[in-house]
Amino acid sequence: MVNRPGSHEGSRLNERLARDLRDRRPEVVDQLLVSYGRRIQGVAYLILGSHADAEEIVIDTLVTAWRKGNDLRDPNALGAWLLRIATRLALTRRRRIGATLPLLAEQAARLAGAAAPSIDGVALRDALATLPPRMRAAIVLHYYADLTVDGVATALERSPNTIKSQLREGLSRLRRQLRDSPGRADG
Repeated sequence: MVNRPGSHEGSRLNERLARDLRDRRPEVVDQLLVSYGRRIQGVAYLILGSHADAEEIVIDTLVTAWRKGNDLRDPNALGAWLLRIATRLALTRRRRIGATLPLLAEQAARLAGAAAPSIDGVALRDALATLPPRMRAAIVLHYYADLTVDGVATALERSPNTIKSQLREGLSRLRRQLRDSPGRADG
């Protein structure tokens, strides 16, 4: 069952998952992976630009959540709490490994085992890669992971006003980058 934020089923599932985390039940890791794995991986990938690193962040996030399950106070905040852990891990990894190299569309398709990403998707990913890591994380958490400004502020340990500024500046930079990108068809 995939967790739907805000739904009654999602709330019950989060309560059970939080209880299982506090009780340190090993099977909760698999359940968290099913419910939140893709979302965590998507956030990590958009921050890091690497599928392999994003997969490692998913694993590290779930292990950290299992170890620190007692830190989760509100079961309904489980998704935001996991994304906060993942974001911190991804930003730490980003600082440690330095800048990422852009992934060619053919490489991304081969790694993902899917059809080649759209030109727009590649351009957006490349534009995101030009943003400073915390600004990129704010954009990803707000627009991809659907966290509120307050949720992003909590995840990044910044004030909501700082996050609003980062979102405004980040979107402005992305618009400029996408408008000025080579090969853009004017129409």
